[in-house]
Order: sequence, then C-alpha cells, then structure tokens
Amino acid sequence: MLTIESLTHLGMGRASDGRSLLPRVLPGEEVDVAQDGTVRIVTPSTDRVSPPCRHFKSCGGCAMQHATDDFVASWKQEIVQKALAAHGLSPEFRPVMTSPANSRRRAKLSGRRTKKGAMVGFHAKASDTLVAVPDCQLLTPTLVASFPALEELTTLACSRKGEIDLTVTDTPYGPDVLVETEKELTAQLQIEVASFANRYGLSRLTWNDEPVVTINPPVQEFGAVKVIPPSGVFLQATKEGETALLTAVEEITAGANKIVDLFAGCGTFTLPLAKRAEVHAIEGEKQMLTALDKGWREGHELRRVTTETRDLFRRPLEPDELRHYDAAIIDPPRAGAEAQIETLANSAINTIAMVSCNPVTFARDAKTLTDAGFALPRVQVVDQFRWSPHVEIVAQFVRKIAPNNNLLSRTR
Repeated sequence: MLTIESLTHLGMGRASDGRSLLPRVLPGEEVDVAQDGTVRIVTPSTDRVSPPCRHFKSCGGCAMQHATDDFVASWKQEIVQKALAAHGLSPEFRPVMTSPANSRRRAKLSGRRTKKGAMVGFHAKASDTLVAVPDCQLLTPTLVASFPALEELTTLACSRKGEIDLTVTDTPYGPDVLVETEKELTAQLQIEVASFANRYGLSRLTWNDEPVVTINPPVQEFGAVKVIPPSGVFLQATKEGETALLTAVEEITAGANKIVDLFAGCGTFTLPLAKRAEVHAIEGEKQMLTALDKGWREGHELRRVTTETRDLFRRPLEPDELRHYDAAIIDPPRAGAEAQIETLANSAINTIAMVSCNPVTFARDAKTLTDAGFALPRVQVVDQFRWSPHVEIVAQFVRKIAPNNNLLSRTR
C-alpha cells in the first residue's frame, strides 16, 4: 500500500515509495497499485468527489474532476506561489476565479471515420485512442450540440485511415469551424461542404487555410466592440475567464492615458481599454491586427488605437520606444517574453499588467522586473481551463525605483 504525499504541477500523485507518479489521486490517500498499473483507492481524501462527467475515466481532456473545486483552486494557486517563492517573491494573492462547467468556448477536437460513420472527440491521455464525448461537461452547450454535424463533416473531410483536426469556436451566429486535413478540397467537395455548412447553421467553415463559406460573421465581442478573428486563432478559453483577466487589467492600468498592449492578439484588452485610453497594439500576426483594426474602426466612442506588426521575441520594444506610454500590458505565449521583459525593466514605464499561462516563465520574468525596481503587490490565478493542470495568471507590477542600466546588463 502506498500513501500519496503530494501532487506535481501536472496533477500526478507522488507516492511514498519515492518513485511512483499516479494519476487521479489526491494527497493523503492510501492506494493499492496492481501489477497492470491499475490504482485502487483504499482510503479516499475528504477532497475526493465523484467526477461530474461520465467520460472522465477514458477521455484525456480533463485531469482533476475527482477533486473538489476548492482543492483544485488551492492547488493551482500553490503552483504559482511555489514558482514565485523559488525566486524569493511572496506577493498577496487574490481569490482564484474558476470558470463554470460547460463554458469552454473553443476546442480542438479530432475526427476519424469508422465503419458506421465517424467519431469526433478527444484522445485518451498519452494515447492515439480517440474517445467520443457526447456528454462533455467542459464545452459550451453549443459546441456539444455540434458533434453530429462534426461527425458528418469528418466523413467528408477525412480519408478512411486518417484523422483530421477540428478547431471549433462558439459564436453568437453558430460554430466557427476550421478543418485541418490532408484531403484535397476539390470543386465538387467544396460544393458539398458549403451545402453542409448551410444545413447545420455554421457561421464559417475554413478548410486548412482556404475559406469555404461564411454564412454569418463569426464575431467575438471585446468589450462593446465586435471583431471577426481569423479562423482558428487564439482566444481566451472562456468568456468568464476573459472577463476576470480584463477586470484585473483595467484596474491595474486605471488612470493611464496612453497604453501599449504587447502580444495584443485580436484586441482582448486593447479594444475595451480604448473606451478611456489611447492604445498601441503590437502583435506578430498581421491578420489578427487587421481584425483588431477593423473592429476599432467600426466601434463607437473609442479613443485612438494604432497597430504594429512586430516579432517581439526578435525585436522587442526598446526603452526609448516605451517612453511614450504610461502603462504596458503584456500577455506572451507559454515561453514568456524574456527579451521584452528586460527592455520593460530598463524603461521609464511605471505600471505593467502581466498576463501569463506558465507559472515558471511568469516567475522568471517577475524576478527580472522586481530586480529592476518594480514591486509585485498582487497576483490572481484565473482558472479558465477547468479540471486541467493549466493555470492563468494576471499580476500588477508598479515601479518603486528608477531603472538601472547596470542591473539590466547583469540579467542578460
């Protein structure tokens, strides 16, 4: 018999034998492990609950449905606290915001043909096995209701032995679907796919990089501004999570008249903040900025928004370019933005709102800023990816000490 001593950041249980990592267990539980690796819970934790989804045991989409919401929130916050503590940082934490069930508005599914038709779902954990999830408790009801349509689309788009990817986004006017497949889109197939999209009320259907049909604009609203993002691009996972991040960013940048939004995407933060401030949005993908700019031009009562296509990893905004702004927002990918953080550290910027999806790179970048004279008064964990190990973070940085060029050079 083994005792589970703690969980890793991926939700695997560290057992008392010092070598076993076991799935779907909780700290303090006593377990037996059979020779085939099957885990039997002998003494359950008081934090253990019955998984709300009947697909939990087979599907690889969720990892933590066996634990209470309070436990998961505390565990995720502790992951961020430990990452910061490794760099000597211990800010105040605001309460964790957890997105509700059936709120995930974007998903990347897989489709495969079968003898009787087709199957659409998620893969089992670390496996090629595809699991159908008709009663998924993670996705919005609109996305779950689209499964029969996606199965029919799979029969059109997938070869008999292949597999396709289906990125599906919930919009007010029907699902926005991106199909990624090796199958060629012939003229006849294009007619069939367009007819399919009309029949099932899709807003837009894209085949690899080729738009097939747009029946209704697949809009997303950022604040009061409607934007039509490019097919399949990044969006915050849930509307509730996006609102929590935006509320924090608005509070952090309150009073700023000129803001630079680094890694701006399609305008998640840029466009709502344009109600009260001028914003310069910088993003590496031109299509995303084109969508942002169109949304701004068609919006109402917005202050000036400018855009710039720029690779901030290779060419970060330099301190002399940052001198024009009262505050910065930075929302980088998982790798963080080490080069851009260093130039922010050496700039005259006094206020930074940082959004991150990786506690390790967030803590690294936070250390660079605090070494350069910034305070880190508060951090909030936003759990958009409910029942998963993923963590979103939003944090406030306020300059206490003027930038030090010598300090910056030591961080490189």
